Amino acid sequence: MSAPTIDEAARSVADPKAYADETRIHAALTQLRRAAPVSYVDAPGYNPFWAVTKHADIMTVERANNLFTNAPRPVLMTAQEEELQAAAQIRTLIHMDDPEHRVMRAVALDWFRPKALKAMKERIDELARIHVEKLRDAGGECDFVQEVAVNFPLFVIMSLLGVPESDLPRMLELTQELVGSQDSEFQRSTSPDEQMAALLDMFEYFSTLAAQRRAQPTGDMASTIANAVVNGEPLGDIDLVSYYALIATAGHDTTTSTISGGMQALIEHPGERRRLTDDLDLMPQATEEMIRWVTPVKAFMRTAAEDTELGGVPIAAGDSLLLSYVSGNRDEEAFTDPFRFDVSREINKHVAFGFGVHFCLGAALARMEVNSFFTELLPRLKGVEPAGDPERTATTFVGGLKHLPIRYALI
Repeated sequence: MSAPTIDEAARSVADPKAYADETRIHAALTQLRRAAPVSYVDAPGYNPFWAVTKHADIMTVERANNLFTNAPRPVLMTAQEEELQAAAQIRTLIHMDDPEHRVMRAVALDWFRPKALKAMKERIDELARIHVEKLRDAGGECDFVQEVAVNFPLFVIMSLLGVPESDLPRMLELTQELVGSQDSEFQRSTSPDEQMAALLDMFEYFSTLAAQRRAQPTGDMASTIANAVVNGEPLGDIDLVSYYALIATAGHDTTTSTISGGMQALIEHPGERRRLTDDLDLMPQATEEMIRWVTPVKAFMRTAAEDTELGGVPIAAGDSLLLSYVSGNRDEEAFTDPFRFDVSREINKHVAFGFGVHFCLGAALARMEVNSFFTELLPRLKGVEPAGDPERTATTFVGGLKHLPIRYALI
């Protein structure tokens, strides 16, 4: 089979199915980094954009947040999906630029500071133990993603928000429909009307939650958001529900993908698993390596505010750029042997959390969850192997493994 052309490789970044095939997507991105690191992409169904695949170029864009803005196109979507989202008036942090972004980010910022996370650690460790016990109770064989990795981060983020455990199945369904809208297994429908209905269901759920917390605050994050005052005014309905939706989906699906992909990496690299099990002090480095390896957020978009250039390529005002974090995290010029999974990697400048003013709000929480889970699991894991073929989510935004059948021995 001949290698794809540059145009074919570039179009793969807009193909959800490409991300379900790691060999295919990494081959395409490696080709782009070498031959056309800033590539024009004109893919069927999408408004055109530039794909940015080099780590250094991604960092250049991230640092220049006034020149390269999040609005009006923060995430890669089809032209039809962009119209749908515009009609829904979604306004999360990823849709905003400074100074509005800075003010809105401050609403929940205290919940992610070291003091608050230290208070959360006991609960996170407890949930890690509960879910490792569920793994033991599964009897030595399970779909690790659907039976363990999906639930642990969801319990954490719902504990933080203050959502009752009885609502967790509904919240799982809503977040998977929203973030998994490009995958046939999770999408409610390919129809725009049905996709809008899924979005409205989430809005209805969080509107009810906000009303409850405004009427009777309970000291959780949901109460903080519901009663926030910005520029002397309470948050409007769209901003309020968008904030909840971002915390619920971003705080859940990204960590699920990291834990699932981290588990697969440890299975496929038994020497690294033994190293980590024998020396749990490596867990901070291993956590960063899992995040780099998986890169659960595949890309974000930026728009040039004025004529400029990137990597020697002229970029016109109004042009959109896709920052390929998947590519940046395998860049040979940024990482030594980037296709090697190394639990003790010392220099790890991954861009999985973004960089600069839009650096992931929940990065420290995600790190804590991954660390807690594998610190609890590995000393009890006496053996693990595949029990079937893994499957990945079709997505251009957030995702990773959706099925990981494993066979294991756990004490």
